[in-house]
Amino acid sequence: MNLRRVLLRLLALIVLLALAAGIVFWLRPVECAWELLDLRMALTGIHSRTVIVNGMRIHYDVTGPADGSPVVLVHGLGGRAEDWVNLAPYLTRAGYRVYMPDLPGYGRSAEPRDFSYSVPDEAGAVVAFMDAMGLRQVDLGGWSMGGWIVQWVADRHPERVNRLMLFDSAGIYETPAWNTALFTPQNAAEIDQLDALLMPHPPKVPGFVAADILRISRRRAWVIHRALDSMLTGRDATDKLLPELRMPVLIVWGAEDHITPIGQAGIIHRLVPQSLLDVIPGCGHLAPEQCAPEIGPGVAEFLTRK
Repeated sequence: MNLRRVLLRLLALIVLLALAAGIVFWLRPVECAWELLDLRMALTGIHSRTVIVNGMRIHYDVTGPADGSPVVLVHGLGGRAEDWVNLAPYLTRAGYRVYMPDLPGYGRSAEPRDFSYSVPDEAGAVVAFMDAMGLRQVDLGGWSMGGWIVQWVADRHPERVNRLMLFDSAGIYETPAWNTALFTPQNAAEIDQLDALLMPHPPKVPGFVAADILRISRRRAWVIHRALDSMLTGRDATDKLLPELRMPVLIVWGAEDHITPIGQAGIIHRLVPQSLLDVIPGCGHLAPEQCAPEIGPGVAEFLTRK
């Protein structure tokens, strides 16, 4: 009888824990997904770290052999370090040490109210991060807004950049043909519209997931607005600085990108005569995340080329 009572209590506890987990997942599905991603990263040798840069707490993920040649990858608008998790293994297998910082205002980094969140100031934060890590020269990559930022780094500090990689990069002077307000969606319909711009054939977002996305978006909207307001002035466009770059440049682009359309890849390729252009069929703006198997081998080959 005592054994039966213990088993019933154990079963009740399991049911309660499962119910509690279900409630947490229902209320915070995005954060639950992030926690699962953190576990996956830890199991595959990607380590989460923090460092103080110019008085700001900067979070970064790092992976690969400690003595490997350093690669720094910079995420895009509204992104985070973990966006590179699918691409990074291709570089670590080639022997590289990969650093993936959260820019100020994004991911798990600090959100100082007195920071501009402009491309030049974010570029300065990337250089300061490199200094804090003791990285004198790196292979540098950026995605979307991150591509714009690393163009500035390469122009202002060419001695710090061995090779440059631009993934579906912003930066040239071209007014977006889509509604930039979608980067801070106000309802589920706008989430669907943004997803349609970001990727081909986007999945339908369940209502409870959309609600959590909107909650997180509202919390960080002021950073996105400040960054967009600065970028849309066009004063930091890179059309004139691109022809001055002398390091090898790899341009990787999703053929079905609607945020930074493929035509922009062609413009950058013409402005940088020594650049290589790799267009990935069937991929959109999220190519480094969703099409890593198609992109990774080529990126690794570019980095190891003599």
